[in-house]
Amino acid sequence: MEQFDVVIRNGTVATASDIMQCDVGIRDGKVAMLGRGLPAGKEEIDAAGKLVLPGGVDAHCHLDQPMEEGLKMADDFRSGTISAACGGTTTVIPFAAQAKGQSLRAAVEDYHRRAEGKAVIDYAFHMIVSDPSEKVLKEELPQLVREGYTSFKIYMTYDDLKLNDRQILDLLALARREGAMVMVHAENADCIGWLTEQLEEAGLTAPKYHATSRPMLVEREATHRAIALSELVDVPILIVHVSGKEAIEQIRWAHGHGLRIYAETCPQYLVLSEDNLDDGYHGAKCVCSPPPRDRANQQYVWDGLASGLFTVFSSDHAPFRYEDPQGKKPGGKEVPFRYIPNGTPGLETRMPILFSEGVGKGRIDLNRFVALTATDPAKMYGLYPRKGTIAIGSDADIAIWDPHKEVVVRNEMLHHDVDYTPYEGMHLTGWPVTTLSRGEVVWRDGNFDAAIGRGQFLPCGLPDPARPRKVIPA
Repeated sequence: MEQFDVVIRNGTVATASDIMQCDVGIRDGKVAMLGRGLPAGKEEIDAAGKLVLPGGVDAHCHLDQPMEEGLKMADDFRSGTISAACGGTTTVIPFAAQAKGQSLRAAVEDYHRRAEGKAVIDYAFHMIVSDPSEKVLKEELPQLVREGYTSFKIYMTYDDLKLNDRQILDLLALARREGAMVMVHAENADCIGWLTEQLEEAGLTAPKYHATSRPMLVEREATHRAIALSELVDVPILIVHVSGKEAIEQIRWAHGHGLRIYAETCPQYLVLSEDNLDDGYHGAKCVCSPPPRDRANQQYVWDGLASGLFTVFSSDHAPFRYEDPQGKKPGGKEVPFRYIPNGTPGLETRMPILFSEGVGKGRIDLNRFVALTATDPAKMYGLYPRKGTIAIGSDADIAIWDPHKEVVVRNEMLHHDVDYTPYEGMHLTGWPVTTLSRGEVVWRDGNFDAAIGRGQFLPCGLPDPARPRKVIPA
């Protein structure tokens, strides 16, 4: 009688700390045994010559997020999670976004309705707080944190989302009391607004001027201010989608002063540049915020990944079709950069890009790759060790990689519901050939095969990285 449902044999198993030659025995959706010569499984997977890695945790992606009238995201929980699984990701954490004047709990309940019956891999929710009313601060947000929504994002830019410093301080104080992790989009809204108006008055409205309207200093200033507010309240924060040298220098300063400031970056800051926006209206495909910087800046981001300055590597998948009146051409027209919806797709390509450009080219090692894409995001958001590692008792979320598989990225090979990829034509080496979610094969040898809706919602624990430096008095 078989002792295991699945046994993965002959592979090289890697976690954030170890690399070992062993087999993986899976029972009831969890890792049950690691070792050699394991008893037979009902299903046997030969991983000879392959890497057996924890399934990725994409901790920053946008799926079916409610948008302003006239705009719509291309991916819902069905297409988005299929795309993620085919790229080796087995857990996603998108955003339940509160609109101004809306109940935060109502936003979370609406997001559950959007996810239920569609997701094919497991998912948790961050919250976006855009209206920290008295009810939100005193009732809704503390209750939601205790129910497993233990992280929330705040914005320092975008008119419909941005908060002032006093509101940010109130939310940081709440996070400290409740043990939640705060994510910060750090860009100076007033600087961006002033620069945008100056460019428009000069008739400079093509997509490439999106980058001109958001120079590194607006990210630097907001990052500096976010760090100062965090220090004042004594609560850790995570700066999301850090794009370049000047913000990195602020974070490095904070680390040198013992502050618990975490940072995330994304593929677009490693392999895209402001040149990608300078392609007529096709530059709209790469309009995101912060924008990609110049090519020399990419090395600073790589250095931050290698040195440990960055804790998390996410896609910031924000899917809008190019040829779509609800996407990059609002109303079916080419519009000034101010009105182009921000975001690029990248759920499926996130891990292959970092593997090929990072591990394959010697910029980071395999353990660091696992930490950035799976283990540390799981720790940061209260999902570890259920997710993010291969260990006895953990969910059997596993991606088997062929480290030598050569792939030329083409949009038609991807599984998102977007009509382009900004990484079209990239030559990558290394790709996940099999993905297991809770022990079930969902992607193998170019074929996706899993029941729609099998993904489960994950309440998150209080993340240890959110602990303040000083002990809260009893």
